[in-house]
Amino acid sequence: MNTSIEYRDDPHPTNASLNTLGARAWNDDSWRDYSAILSRSLAHVGAFDGMRLIGFVNVAWDGGIHAFILDTCVDPDFRRQGIATHLVKRATSLARDRGAKWLHVDFEPHLTGFYRNLGFSHTEAGLLRLRD
Repeated sequence: MNTSIEYRDDPHPTNASLNTLGARAWNDDSWRDYSAILSRSLAHVGAFDGMRLIGFVNVAWDGGIHAFILDTCVDPDFRRQGIATHLVKRATSLARDRGAKWLHVDFEPHLTGFYRNLGFSHTEAGLLRLRD
């Protein structure tokens, strides 16, 4: 793992830095306003190389015992260094410490091994697209 990477709990990164990371990580340059999202999150964790946001995970919650891992991403130039693993482990600890009893995650099939290695078990879930 790259030892120059700094992990910060609830860093509240700017929309610009989150959108830049999202464009690189997901090859999607559509702009999102993260301020309302992060203000309602149970936790979020950022990975930084100096001042540059290079990894991120958000923990949404229902206000009770259920929390949800969302938006896990790492800049392509920094992948395969354990950053995503560290982000999710740290987010898991924060969710537990802040009162969540269950931590959910939805993921694409190619990420099954990654999340299984972090202790997530298989569950059935449903998904309904509400708009394009």
